[in-house]
Amino acid sequence: MARDGGPCAPGADLHRAERSGARAAGRMTSVRRDRPRSAEPDGDGAVEIVEYTDPACPWAWGSEPAFRLLRALTAGRARWRRVFGILFDEDDDPAPDPAAETAWYGRYIADIARHTRAPHAHRLRWVAATSRPASLAAKAAERQGGRAAERVLRRLRETTFVLGTPADTAERVLDALAGLDGVDRGRLGAEMDDPEVVAAVRRDHAEARDPIPEAHAFRAPGPHGSGVKETDDGVRYALPTLVFSGPGGRVAAPGWRSLSEYLAALRTVAPRQLWEAAPIGPEEALAAYRSLTGPDLSLLTGGTTPPPAAVRVDTAGGPLWLHPDEAATHPALNPALESKSRWS
Repeated sequence: MARDGGPCAPGADLHRAERSGARAAGRMTSVRRDRPRSAEPDGDGAVEIVEYTDPACPWAWGSEPAFRLLRALTAGRARWRRVFGILFDEDDDPAPDPAAETAWYGRYIADIARHTRAPHAHRLRWVAATSRPASLAAKAAERQGGRAAERVLRRLRETTFVLGTPADTAERVLDALAGLDGVDRGRLGAEMDDPEVVAAVRRDHAEARDPIPEAHAFRAPGPHGSGVKETDDGVRYALPTLVFSGPGGRVAAPGWRSLSEYLAALRTVAPRQLWEAAPIGPEEALAAYRSLTGPDLSLLTGGTTPPPAAVRVDTAGGPLWLHPDEAATHPALNPALESKSRWS
């Protein structure tokens, strides 16, 4: 099978996208007034948000600031469910020239980072052979609670987009998570192979390849002009995609979108609720999220100044700011851990 990895979603010229993307908000979404996929309400108004993503997707990495804000805004009022699309899979054909593929994909990530302003590694050392181990770890981490799940997925994304050494084996995954606060790494390692976790990721893979009609119908200017991407045997959601469901209907928001577009989707599916984002202080943001990019700071705090205690990690796409406790075990600041991950 050919690698499904390339773009996370159908591509377009990024410079043209900058000019046209602002016009997308008014026609981003397709609304279907039917029941959400999940009949299980969680919070006022039975709002559900389904996130289709992958640990190795650069557009998903660039979307994290908006998703963090949305998760905070909807906490207690919506059920948020994450589906892993498996961008790179174990049965994909290997690249005939791995070095050339890595160089191309590194440039591709840098092009996307110029659009999203997300950090990216000085050098990508390899393209992930598969994103399934990282997806299994992120899925297993959900058993340890929402905070653990967020921290695990964030650290695994950083192996690609900060370190340039994707965690694409179980050993590399566990090496990357060494010392991660609030995560039982031994338990997670054991549960990555749990049949229920394996089956859940297999269901995620299938669900990501069964897009709803709204995703098929989606058209908008920008780097994600359509809501689905062709694969060898069909189509899948453009990554990332958020699907919002609620009393007012269902809205698909594929690809990298602005916060205003996501808020418009929320107001469509739950019009009787107030959806207004409020900034938090930089110290509070660092304590809550442990790892902040420049766009994180801007969107979450409304400013660009990190808290004095933050530890700076330089990347080719700007700094990453770490909580001191996070910095103590982060592979970017612990060469022995990074070297072990690189050669394992």
